[in-house]
Amino acid sequence: METKKLRILIVSPEVVPFAKTGGLADVTGALPKVLTQLGHQVKVILPKYKMVDENKFHLSEVKTDFPVISINGKNHKISLKNDNVDFPPVEYLFMVNDEFYYRDELYRNRTTGYDYEDNDERFILFARGVLEVLKNLDWHPDIIHVNDWQSALIPAYLKTIYTDDPFFKRTASIFSIHNLAYQGGFPKSTFDKIGVPKDLFYPTSPFEFWGNVNFLKVGISYADIINTVSETYAVEIQSGPEFGYGLEGVLRNRNEDLYGIINGIDYDVWSPEKDKLIPHQFSPDDLSGKKKDKELLLETCNLPVSRKDVPVIGVISRLADQKGFDLLSQIADQLLSLDLQIVILGTGDEKYHVLFKELSTKYPKKISVNLRFDDSLAHLIEAGSDMFLMPSKYEPCGLNQLYSLKYGTVPIVRKTGGLADTIENYDPANGQGTGFVFKNYSAQELWETIKRALKTYENIETWVRLMKNGMNKDFSWEASAKKYVEIYLKALQKRFKV
Repeated sequence: METKKLRILIVSPEVVPFAKTGGLADVTGALPKVLTQLGHQVKVILPKYKMVDENKFHLSEVKTDFPVISINGKNHKISLKNDNVDFPPVEYLFMVNDEFYYRDELYRNRTTGYDYEDNDERFILFARGVLEVLKNLDWHPDIIHVNDWQSALIPAYLKTIYTDDPFFKRTASIFSIHNLAYQGGFPKSTFDKIGVPKDLFYPTSPFEFWGNVNFLKVGISYADIINTVSETYAVEIQSGPEFGYGLEGVLRNRNEDLYGIINGIDYDVWSPEKDKLIPHQFSPDDLSGKKKDKELLLETCNLPVSRKDVPVIGVISRLADQKGFDLLSQIADQLLSLDLQIVILGTGDEKYHVLFKELSTKYPKKISVNLRFDDSLAHLIEAGSDMFLMPSKYEPCGLNQLYSLKYGTVPIVRKTGGLADTIENYDPANGQGTGFVFKNYSAQELWETIKRALKTYENIETWVRLMKNGMNKDFSWEASAKKYVEIYLKALQKRFKV
């Protein structure tokens, strides 16, 4: 039976290649393209941030008049731009309000290091504005697919102040949770800014969370269907406060409507056979380019190139406890006493900036620390490393372990979330598996697992077979996109009993 062709609006606070702080942008950059290949009509909307390069992406004004949106008694104007491509497979729309979005960073004040104090108003305007954009364009979506707390108010608006609006009478909503730890929590006073009826705020209501307002809870409560980015994470976030961050009960109440869909990756961007950001392409049939990329990686990072080819462990990450750096800090000196090299790329908590700077001073031939965002270096680390380390405390999906598989860079991961769903522990008895997996959140287990990987690396034939096991895996977006279409149809069935 042929699948109904849908009109889909994807709403996201960040989208590759326009604006990015994390994996959410990769997902909302790749998924729309694959949905159009499946025959659906897709538009994507995000704020027009300062970092969105108008000239590079040929943005132009969309001529339409939008109503003024009032927040807390103050009127705000929005306008709209698009990427001005003739007959695009995906149309990208940018909501313009320079007061709110034309800033150096997306969510955080660079000067203070803290979130912008008006983030509630910025994303209330975004949510309200999205619905007004649709009406003014006269484009009726079957599905509005919202992502993370910044767009989580939209499902609530559809079922409150827009519930009797005939324009949205055939529109259902999907809410994707990419990381439950980021919830959009604001003081009670924020409720009055949202603009919904006053009687919707009371203890345990969708808008109330310990006396305050929680945008993520609103999205979970009002969306027709909810999903998160791996099957294991969908179970974990309902299990208790360690993963649920206080929302586990709300999620359990929506259990029948909650799905896990693993993220895919874009092999046009992340494949060693066609990667434009690495100097030497390679494939499972010809791995010679990987050795050359490894030498260049070491030279680029001012590490010595070893004659006996010592293993290089790559790390690309936000430097935070969530990513397992508290475990790594406990074994850092032990690890760097071994015959190996480590390349780290990322930024995060100051305590880890200090730690890794000290380690690079102490072990200048063993570890290279790069405290920045650098896409070219990220690709070179994936291509040139022998192993990739992700000892996360929790990991909703994770993308770097999937990139690593494709580049023959063997992952060392903890069994949690998407890491558990995508990496199979190597079994030397039968040669099956794609990486090295440890279960308990323990520095000792991490240490033993890294040593197991290093021991396996000593046997070239075994290691090459393990590399190829991973390189031959397929985590392209098509399978995941088809699962999204399935839950889009479930949302329509649920909303309209069809």
